[in-house]
Amino acid sequence: MLKWINEIFKFSWLDHLVEKLVENVFGVSVTTQLGSSIHFFIYDTIKIIILLGIMIFVISYIRSYFPPEKTKKILSRFSGVKGNIMASLLGIVTPFCSCSSVPIFIGFVEAGVPLGLTFSFLITSPIVNEAAFAILLASFGIKIAVVYVITGVIVGVVGGLIIGSLHLEEEVEGYVYEIQMGEATIEELSKKDRIRFAIDNVQEIIKRIWIYLVIGIGIGAAIHGWAPAPLLAKYAGPDNPFSVFVAVVLGIPLYSNALGTIPIAEALINKGVGIGTALSFMMAVTALSLPEMILLRKVIKPKLIKAFVIITGIGIILVGYLFNAIAHLLI
Repeated sequence: MLKWINEIFKFSWLDHLVEKLVENVFGVSVTTQLGSSIHFFIYDTIKIIILLGIMIFVISYIRSYFPPEKTKKILSRFSGVKGNIMASLLGIVTPFCSCSSVPIFIGFVEAGVPLGLTFSFLITSPIVNEAAFAILLASFGIKIAVVYVITGVIVGVVGGLIIGSLHLEEEVEGYVYEIQMGEATIEELSKKDRIRFAIDNVQEIIKRIWIYLVIGIGIGAAIHGWAPAPLLAKYAGPDNPFSVFVAVVLGIPLYSNALGTIPIAEALINKGVGIGTALSFMMAVTALSLPEMILLRKVIKPKLIKAFVIITGIGIILVGYLFNAIAHLLI
């Protein structure tokens, strides 16, 4: 089954088409550094946009059954490990970015959702979403995409469980518990409304993220064509025991999303960088970005932010080493 899906999404027809375009229209051989970069940029852009549109539509249709108010109600019914698992799974199909971290956090706390469950949701949402899955599928194939989703959920579940066990509720700013957001009406949608919602979401998300995508693919194309493979393999390859740790530390101060970092990760991996090293860098950028920490400081105190960064960071590092260790089974 996995082999069959991989064959569908290999896009070999597109690869040959772009190769002819580069050589016949641009007059550059794809075996040269310039031709290789141009081919990478055009091929990845078309391939990712196709898969992105498909995945956003499918997940958006599913997402129409889980508006924020319904998500809060579902999570408020769960506790313990089951609650953390549900929170992480809902994080996959629920819209999330750093700009929405504060209202989502306030809404969950106000609804009585335990702190550990809230963080399982906050950890998983930026790491695992339909856009990231689509690009991972396009860039690395079904095996890596599926394992990435599973490990992203595990990081969210375990991270939320640990934060919940620390009983840091007093590290949430006092005013958050006093906010009364009120009960919102949950609108029931028809099948036609859900399809319209999914189509609108495809248009809105691609319109919002295309610039990150183009920049990321552009950087990836430059790395693909000109970066010295032996040097990258030596210092960031899977045999370097410190590469994953350094990648996570370097990723935290940066700000981007999975869409902009996956094409870069793809180019780095093609140059010999360890899969786990590249993907852990991407996870750190998306889940632990400095702007998100600044926004979260509005609702939680430094001690809880520190716990969130350390616990999530350790989880991402472990995932990176896991990917490096089992890379031979995924490629």
